[in-house]
Amino acid sequence: MSDQQERKELKRSEVDQAYTWNLKDIFATDEEFHQAQEKLANLIQEFTKTYKGNLTEAPIILDAVKDYEKILIVAEQCGSYASLHVSEDRTNPKYQKNAMEFQSKMGSLVGEISFFESELLQVPEKVLSEAMEADESYSYYLKDVLRYKPHTLSPETEKVLARLGEVMDVPYSIYETAKLADLSFPEFEAKGEQHLLTFINFEGELEYEQDTEIRRNAFRAFSKKLRDYQYTIGTAYAAQIRQEKIMSEVKNHDSVFDYLLMGQKVDRSLYNRQLDVLMEELAPHMRRYAKLIKRVHGLEDMTYADLKLDLDPDFEPSISVEESKDYIYKALGILGDDYLEMLKEALDNRWIDFVQNKGKSTGAFCASPYGVHPYILISWTHKMREVFTLAHELGHAGHSVLTHKNHGPLNDNLSRYAIEAPSTMNEMLMANYLMKTSEEPRFKRWVIASIIARTYYHNFVTHFLEGYYQREVYKLVDEGKAVQTEDFHRIFRETLEKFWGDAVDLTEGAELTWMRQPHYYMGLYPYTYSAGLTISTAVSQRILKEGQPAVDDWRKVLSAGGTLTPVEFAKAAGVDISTDQPLRDTVNYIGSLIDQLEQLTEELEAEKE
Repeated sequence: MSDQQERKELKRSEVDQAYTWNLKDIFATDEEFHQAQEKLANLIQEFTKTYKGNLTEAPIILDAVKDYEKILIVAEQCGSYASLHVSEDRTNPKYQKNAMEFQSKMGSLVGEISFFESELLQVPEKVLSEAMEADESYSYYLKDVLRYKPHTLSPETEKVLARLGEVMDVPYSIYETAKLADLSFPEFEAKGEQHLLTFINFEGELEYEQDTEIRRNAFRAFSKKLRDYQYTIGTAYAAQIRQEKIMSEVKNHDSVFDYLLMGQKVDRSLYNRQLDVLMEELAPHMRRYAKLIKRVHGLEDMTYADLKLDLDPDFEPSISVEESKDYIYKALGILGDDYLEMLKEALDNRWIDFVQNKGKSTGAFCASPYGVHPYILISWTHKMREVFTLAHELGHAGHSVLTHKNHGPLNDNLSRYAIEAPSTMNEMLMANYLMKTSEEPRFKRWVIASIIARTYYHNFVTHFLEGYYQREVYKLVDEGKAVQTEDFHRIFRETLEKFWGDAVDLTEGAELTWMRQPHYYMGLYPYTYSAGLTISTAVSQRILKEGQPAVDDWRKVLSAGGTLTPVEFAKAAGVDISTDQPLRDTVNYIGSLIDQLEQLTEELEAEKE
């Protein structure tokens, strides 16, 4: 990627194609994509004709489940092809049209096939038990279907709800369109010069900018423009949470929390504990970290715009995509030869989209269409912190590859409570590897600071605060209260005040942070980052102490897919999350890292004197 790409916001057609993902691995052409949609429609039509009203015996049920999997594979590939094209460039009208047409078709097709699980729930349990005994590989799926029995409506009603699926996704579509297509930032002035400002370069570069005037001016300009869209995005978010509350009532749940947690296979005690313990016990450690940044950078006041500052920005090396490969292979290769081969495939065969361009989705994610291979979106900024992000997303990729190798698509759905464990685990492995490469104090401080600022700040602070804020919003919704944009601003600011106390000055614009994150349209997702990292922290410590036996246990859980509940998943990896001990141990570990940062900083400052 060229220096020019960093100086201006490029169109998708202008970026280096070598650093883009190759979606032709899903379908070589749009024509193949449209043909697959026709195939999908035919499969569903035949499925309905064959099985509707005929799920009476175990062999028929098993045949139906196997044919259902074939439908899911085609649907997943079509959906990935459409959505990933939109993610790479939301300004492209052809991609938008393809995605909208597919979404519309899927709404109708899902409505047609919704009879399947409704009728399964009408089958006598004796017959379902026979099916489970006859083919254990499908027992996990059938048991999971039965969990939803108290919350499943009549087949006719379920068909209507399925048909409305595309409409229920509209709030998220509005949010993404406003953010990535309509929202355009003007350049801002600092140091007597004009500077480029985009969503991607603000979150990937300017928030970390060492120069205080540039960093804070960027924050002001970013916040000012974001505020112009506050009511559009606020209305979309209000519609999302109102829709979820209505669905919780329609589906006979006691609260919107129970409705949203059901798919995660955890109860509210695990959810609430994650949020309450971190607010009480993590906050004091992070306030110390904020004060350390203030001291090291000689800031008169520590503002919200300064929290992403690196402790030693002059030391962080610039790194290319090619240079990152060596770190990835050496740090993550510990997970096995086949895992290492997967990493090489991903990095050499265009599984990953590294470039920055107008209309591209912000942040990073991994999508794993069954029967193809994972795809990773990231926006490379040439900073070493991106190696941690890349390792994170490759954790999702490795998890899906091992799961798909051992299970069909009905068993590959790990609970969101634990889904971030494989990704954050790779960040911990990267940190463990870097710590072994040098004992030089400044390098050691940089590595520890990277663990805090990249791994724990992002997952244990950023997403935790989102989760805590989200719970406060849903509490009001559960009480039947209407919430709107001003409420979202107020609640987010109150959440920040509670966490940061007097250690951070919450400058104007901090309250708008909720507008930057798409996770609010994905249920109770944000808190799960800290849940997953709690598991991976414990397992990474096991690997350091026990070596290969701990690695072997970890590989087993990665291969288990969705056949384990979060408690079972963690237990198989040697962690008991039925208690709060792993969470408190992780918080104490973070505190010990900050202790080391303070000590190393004092030693390095003493050397200068």
